[in-house]
Amino acid sequence: MSEAAATRTPVARPSPLLTSLAPLLRSWLPDRRWFAGKGRPVTGFSLVSAAELLPVAGTGPGAEGPGLLHLLVAVHQDEPGATGPGRPADCYQLLLGVRRTLPPRLAPALIGRPATGPLAGRTVYEGLRDPRLTELLLERLRTPGPHGPLRFARSAGAPAVPGGLPARPLDAEQSNTSLVYGDAYILKVLRRVEPGPHPDLELPLALARAGCDRVPLPVAWYESADPHPYTLGVLQPYLSGSRDGWQLALEALAAGRPFTGEARALGRVTAEVHAALAAELPTVTLGPALTTRLAAGMSSRLDEAALAVPALLPYLPRLRTAFDALAALGRSTAGTGHRVQRVHGDLHLGQTLRSGAYWSVIDFEGEPARPLAERRTPQPPVRDIAGMLRSFDYAARTHRPWNPSWADGCRAAYCEGYAEVSGRDPRAEPALLRAYETDKAVYEVVYEARHRPDWLPVPMAAIDRLAAPG
Repeated sequence: MSEAAATRTPVARPSPLLTSLAPLLRSWLPDRRWFAGKGRPVTGFSLVSAAELLPVAGTGPGAEGPGLLHLLVAVHQDEPGATGPGRPADCYQLLLGVRRTLPPRLAPALIGRPATGPLAGRTVYEGLRDPRLTELLLERLRTPGPHGPLRFARSAGAPAVPGGLPARPLDAEQSNTSLVYGDAYILKVLRRVEPGPHPDLELPLALARAGCDRVPLPVAWYESADPHPYTLGVLQPYLSGSRDGWQLALEALAAGRPFTGEARALGRVTAEVHAALAAELPTVTLGPALTTRLAAGMSSRLDEAALAVPALLPYLPRLRTAFDALAALGRSTAGTGHRVQRVHGDLHLGQTLRSGAYWSVIDFEGEPARPLAERRTPQPPVRDIAGMLRSFDYAARTHRPWNPSWADGCRAAYCEGYAEVSGRDPRAEPALLRAYETDKAVYEVVYEARHRPDWLPVPMAAIDRLAAPG
């Protein structure tokens, strides 16, 4: 298995290892929750890099131990109906366990048995389901340094991570894979990766430098340094015993009690995080040129969403007025002076945790479906605010009968809490707020249509409201 020991293969170069795995990956990958290319046929694979985190040679005859392969694989797909060049390949991080035979307890993790190539006759499976391999991954994070094309690093200000912590995967719906180690740490393994700094590492480190303790400090991380710099995984303290805002909101709805106190506190926390990010990272002023680009991007996303979800078509003219109003704001004197900065990018109730009375914010990845460069682009803070306002609406819609006044009370309290810290009430900027809430609802429509069709009526109800005259 010398090929996998420290391969740094250019994307175009054929790989016997990947050729042997391709038939298995072609059937296994599209069923993964984190696979972004659902609905588009897979046409091929290219190996970006490979490394043996645990030698596969130990899986030969008479060997008991597993091997662990780390692969970055580019997945090529056709766009249905496309006639020109296809979209760029998505790159995925795979951690593959390799054994001669698979124990019954790991049967659900099975990927398959390659018929040819360097792994012929062995069993390949999802390595993050094997406790022996997840313990090895933690050991790598505890000992910084290079490993083939990978580099493991630790935060200078973080305490040492103890070894031997058992790992359990989180089974919640998500676009990545998370492992909890001993109820003390959580490792987010990023699945679809892109070159460049990742906000889920970049922003928490910036907040720590700014002295903001609303976000857990990254303890360790690993990345690919060759051929491209990919952030691959981030280890942070696990806030054991905390409850996320989504769970708390649903409990309040079920009990028939308001959630306005919690919403106000969340508004204050959001403003604190925004202030810390603005103090630590560059900001710019929202001027005419940037406003025009933002509005054009929203309008373009609306057109693409309508092609994917025809139910949006009747609403297009009215929804577009929200983006036209944003563009007009940039051309007026009233549109000057707004701050554009780094933001959370995907803020909602599920991205907040409460321990006792203390609220924290997690998961700074941004909306995974958007390109990384876009997620790292400074935005008006109202983008995060719109995301949280939509989340209150989502929570209210889960309750029967629907209680719109519950959501309205939360929305108002959240904005009031934000204003108490920032000095600026988001509702005083209606053109910005409507544009970003509309853009978020359009994103939700596409997401639900692709992944959770039963939830589609929730964002469609918001579309109906946001497209209403007046």
